[in-house]
Amino acid sequence: MSTANRVYIARLAGVAVFDPNGDQVGRVRDAVARIRVGRQPPEVVGLVAEMPMRRRIFLSINRVTSIDAEAVVLGTGTLNLRRFEKRPSELLVLETLLDRHVTIDPDGQAAVVVDVAMECGRGGEWSLSRVAVREHTGRLSRRGQVSQVEWLQVRGLTGLPEAQGVGGLLAVLADLRPADLANALQDLPDSRRNEVAAALDDSRLADVLEELPESDQVEILTALGRERAADVLEEMDPDDAADLLNELPPPEQDVLLDLMEPDEADPVRQLLKYTPGTAGSVMTSEPVIMAPDATVAEALARIREPQLSPAVAAQVFVARPPMATPTGRYLGMVHFQQLLREPPADLLGGLVVNDIDPLQPSTPLPEITRRMATYDLVAMPVIDAAGRLVGAVTVDDVLDHSLPLHWRERDAIANEHFDEEVPAAGRRHG
Repeated sequence: MSTANRVYIARLAGVAVFDPNGDQVGRVRDAVARIRVGRQPPEVVGLVAEMPMRRRIFLSINRVTSIDAEAVVLGTGTLNLRRFEKRPSELLVLETLLDRHVTIDPDGQAAVVVDVAMECGRGGEWSLSRVAVREHTGRLSRRGQVSQVEWLQVRGLTGLPEAQGVGGLLAVLADLRPADLANALQDLPDSRRNEVAAALDDSRLADVLEELPESDQVEILTALGRERAADVLEEMDPDDAADLLNELPPPEQDVLLDLMEPDEADPVRQLLKYTPGTAGSVMTSEPVIMAPDATVAEALARIREPQLSPAVAAQVFVARPPMATPTGRYLGMVHFQQLLREPPADLLGGLVVNDIDPLQPSTPLPEITRRMATYDLVAMPVIDAAGRLVGAVTVDDVLDHSLPLHWRERDAIANEHFDEEVPAAGRRHG
């Protein structure tokens, strides 16, 4: 595989990184450049790659033997897995330069950066050489022409930007899973992170917030403003919205709940009433619930709905009407594997399993964990004193509340010793 002499960095975002044996060790997320004195373009010193467990590491450009828009290949199978930290003299190219407003010499044309190219010199060193810019026309009805100019023709690339949009950065991050996008946001400066978060649509932002540490959730939600914050809370699962609101002062909780649509706010209000660390506080109030006269075919269609998480879709809870929580009398549950084995016309009422005692809203988390592990369950029903289904605790709910308090923090993986170099094959994706 040959190495291109010039590579545009935004096109590298998400490209797989392979060791010499052809094993994937991560994906490119950015390039690191060192600012030089005078008018010399910054020198590219390496790439930032995302590894399993969301760890971002530095790959020296000297260890890269092949680089293009299809793959990055390393010349060594040994990696330094120490978490990447940017030095004061360095810049992250996509994070810092994408969407920056600049001017082009010699006529001072206003433009916006849409990509930056790095180029390999005769001595094998890489530097930022050219910039793809879109002409800023100042007219909403006309998009400016994209052109490529030499680095030295562009003013405003280094130092503090007068303005920096988020459109290009959003395009680079568009294909990331919510957890990976949350991880990328944690790498950004606070102001930039809040700008990117605000530019996401409500549903996408809701998914990302659920993957962020509580402190970042609160800061982003606060920066959105109350009206937008209420819209995003409506898109979150009720249990996740309740967890986030629990991080806010009670007066602020009340304001946001009042701004939400009543049918979205009511289940969240109910969850906020339960004691922390109990089934009521960690459960989802919107499991899959169907009547006993529903058919297997109808149940299978219901659990195929794409918005359902795997843990929620793994079983159907059967209850008497009404179907919204709190339901009528709870009858039992049917696992999706059972549904796959039964004739489509069979009724759920004849298939329910109810030989495991449901949880009570007051059941403590250690007891929930013990029961789920004992019976190999991915979800358990929660019923009130009247025998009505009020929700279900899923395995992801248990994990979220059983892991250390700050497990979502980038530096929360305690007692890891990744400063030494280790074979890449020992840390690659399974």
